[in-house]
Amino acid sequence: MGEIMYLLQSILSQMIKIGSLKIINADGKVYKFSGQNSVLLKKEVCVHFHDLTFAMYLALSPSMALGKGYMDKRFTVKNGTIYDFLVILAINVENGNYHWLHLFFRFLDTLRKRAHQLNIQYKSRKNVSHHYDLSGELYKLFLDDDRQYSCAYFTDKTKSLNNAQMEKKEHIAAKLLLKKDNKVLDIGSGWGGMGIYIARKFGAKVRGITLSEEQLKESKSRASDHNVDNLVEFNLLDYRMIEEKFDRIVSIGMFEHVGVNHYNQFFKKVYDSLAPDGIALIHTIGRIGSPSVTDPWIRKYIFPGGYIPSLSEITPAIERSGLIVTDIEFLGRHYAETLKQWQRYFQLNRSKVANLYDENFCRMWEYYLSCSEISFRHLDST
Repeated sequence: MGEIMYLLQSILSQMIKIGSLKIINADGKVYKFSGQNSVLLKKEVCVHFHDLTFAMYLALSPSMALGKGYMDKRFTVKNGTIYDFLVILAINVENGNYHWLHLFFRFLDTLRKRAHQLNIQYKSRKNVSHHYDLSGELYKLFLDDDRQYSCAYFTDKTKSLNNAQMEKKEHIAAKLLLKKDNKVLDIGSGWGGMGIYIARKFGAKVRGITLSEEQLKESKSRASDHNVDNLVEFNLLDYRMIEEKFDRIVSIGMFEHVGVNHYNQFFKKVYDSLAPDGIALIHTIGRIGSPSVTDPWIRKYIFPGGYIPSLSEITPAIERSGLIVTDIEFLGRHYAETLKQWQRYFQLNRSKVANLYDENFCRMWEYYLSCSEISFRHLDST
């Protein structure tokens, strides 16, 4: 069975230049990979593989093997957590320690990128439903009270998640220069928090659009509960179907679902929907580096059709639309802290999540939240 482990051993020997990783294979053999010490990696991580084919799976398909393998308990982290295992891999990748084989596989995935990103209307609705039409109770268990499912704004890391999300809304409102007589469009309005905040704080009229039936139902209920249903209207509608004009347009955490094939269409719609002196604010997760591809496991299990764009992919579409870029802000560290808080609340309520779904689902979301936080701290997300 040594030949099955040989390829992974070769890859990790080349890759692990920082920190210390120990692997116990299913046959009981122990393999150690060590590099220089790091203040970020204070302990040796020990991982136990539970079947003899997992080493080859991890060598040939690291993204799917790590995510699916953790979900299916094909390996366990004996000394540390799944976060600790992922972070030692990420820090070494961050320092350029890629194996040529994985670079080749990424190149092949790039060739299929536009096919993965073909988010025509019916497909967009299906993709959104996959993630956002899960039980509303799930999101209550790890988000803030307003259910803001996007980056919070931590002016102080000691602030609570609720306070940081409130500061996010205040920060966005300040950038939009909102006034009482404004007519506002919220593209991808989530559970209605931003639209309701704008209506309550400024008295502006807001139209929120979403493709999630669960979010729509909850948004309407919350608008009524806050007595702003006369100011806020929520609709199940694709952004491509908007035909009105607005003074302000805001979109928070939706652009990742637009798809690279549709950037020109998205920004042209924003331009056509803005009043002549209007302001739009688009918040998206982005890449620090050059354009890439969506992680295969994330694409399959978490965000089908999703993609994190680089600035070089976004700005040409903005320029062609006629819009003018007046402000760009980097929020990567804020998002890492947000995900850390989501994971903390998720773990506090893990038994409740298991009652809603099952253990496999819990492990899937543990992995998703861990790898997302690590991406913001050590890889190329912003």
